[in-house]
Amino acid sequence: MDNVKKLKPFINGEFVESSTDVYNDAYDPSTGKVIAKVPRCTPDEVEKAIASAKAAFTEWSAVPVSKRVQILYRVRELIIEHMEELTYLVAQENGKNWKEAEGDVLKAKEGTEQALAATSLMMGESLMDASKGYDTTLYRVPLGVCAGIIPFNFPSMIPMGWMTPICIACGNTIVLKAATFTPQSALRFAELYKEAGLPDGVVNVVTCSRHEAEILLTHPDVKAITFVGSTEIGQYIYATAAANGKRVQALCEAKNHALIMRDAPIERTAAGIINASFGCAGERCMALPVIVVEEAIADKLVDEIVKQAKNIKVGPAYDKTTELGPVVNAAHKKSILDWIEKGIAEGAELILDGRNVKVDGHDDGFYLGPTIFDHVKPGMTVGDREIFGPVLCVKRVKTFEEGLAIMNANPFANGSVIFTQSGHYAREFVRHTDGGMVGINVGIPVPVGYFTFSGHKKSFFGDLHVLGKDGYRFFTDSKTVTTRWFDEEEGKSTTVSTWDGTI
Repeated sequence: MDNVKKLKPFINGEFVESSTDVYNDAYDPSTGKVIAKVPRCTPDEVEKAIASAKAAFTEWSAVPVSKRVQILYRVRELIIEHMEELTYLVAQENGKNWKEAEGDVLKAKEGTEQALAATSLMMGESLMDASKGYDTTLYRVPLGVCAGIIPFNFPSMIPMGWMTPICIACGNTIVLKAATFTPQSALRFAELYKEAGLPDGVVNVVTCSRHEAEILLTHPDVKAITFVGSTEIGQYIYATAAANGKRVQALCEAKNHALIMRDAPIERTAAGIINASFGCAGERCMALPVIVVEEAIADKLVDEIVKQAKNIKVGPAYDKTTELGPVVNAAHKKSILDWIEKGIAEGAELILDGRNVKVDGHDDGFYLGPTIFDHVKPGMTVGDREIFGPVLCVKRVKTFEEGLAIMNANPFANGSVIFTQSGHYAREFVRHTDGGMVGINVGIPVPVGYFTFSGHKKSFFGDLHVLGKDGYRFFTDSKTVTTRWFDEEEGKSTTVSTWDGTI
């Protein structure tokens, strides 16, 4: 236990000793060993983080946006300088393989770079002579204190790519509730933000349970909540925070489908499916856990997917030759195993079983190999609910129309994909799919950060999505100013001019 860190929340620019007597274990999924003790911050400590953010807001919001982004330029350089360290942190606490962990950090860098555009994207609108003699200007202004509730699966990208950079570039301050399983990346980033010159209190990071996090949803000084996690919790957060007058963006579960048309190239399509389905051990809301295949090519495609999946190297996250790392912890592994058992019980055909994978020298790690169910029928929950693991379901259909109907019947609509050589079917798919992010021969249709991450249906609750122009609208309020000026002679008149109501 000598290497186990005792973590501290980051409040008002420094790590502070928590007064709690409750600490949760954070694991290295590759070894199964405890690597950190994570404090369950007290309600008073969450309140202090909010108070710190509120106190910092007055001065920070008054800093010109051009000066605010200068700090983010320095943050970007520090991310590059510490890339190896930050990548290792993600790999160690989350279990992503090295390349995926590096991608997590690079996405944090991309979100930071998107925030550098704040000088342009915070611009408002204006119209001279909106009415005769009246000029109208719309300004975008900061909101105040915001809160971010982080999931375990992207410990760098989500807090430090999606949530923090645009929020603070727009002049707000933020309190982040880090995921208990994977808190170290957010805490280290907070330290780098301070090194970059960010004033104390602008970014705060706490670790706590849902009970203490409830304070963020109801506190009168918190103006906005950005959340990523399960649909059940997301719906609760959306309803509770909105009822308390806050704006909310809640990014929730997914069950993304890909429609594979008979003209899709077999090997290339299979490779795309493998990457999308089993990358990051399936622990991402843009994973591809279901493929809907035209029967004309189903046998050939499934055989190729199984062949490629059997060659995936499962191993520890920080071994740079590993292709599939462990899942995040023992409890999540058990949840996935329970889903596999449920799929068998429902009658799906288990054609590749990853439950008994062994990694030499890492017997206590939380490993699962690629798992594939074929002949998954409508109504089987294994094909309809989010599993969040390396499990792929195959549904077979006769036509494009049947496949699209199956996809759109799902209650989630984060992303949807079609593999085809037909421009007609691609265009019809884009037009009629419910998915918010659509891929054409792209297994993971996540757009670059200049565009919004735009889930639909039960995958998202709110009005404004993360990143892109929506991100700036979410983190700012609009203030509309109507102006009228008088000429010199009119100003000397003893008669007071009044508006006559003309519009």
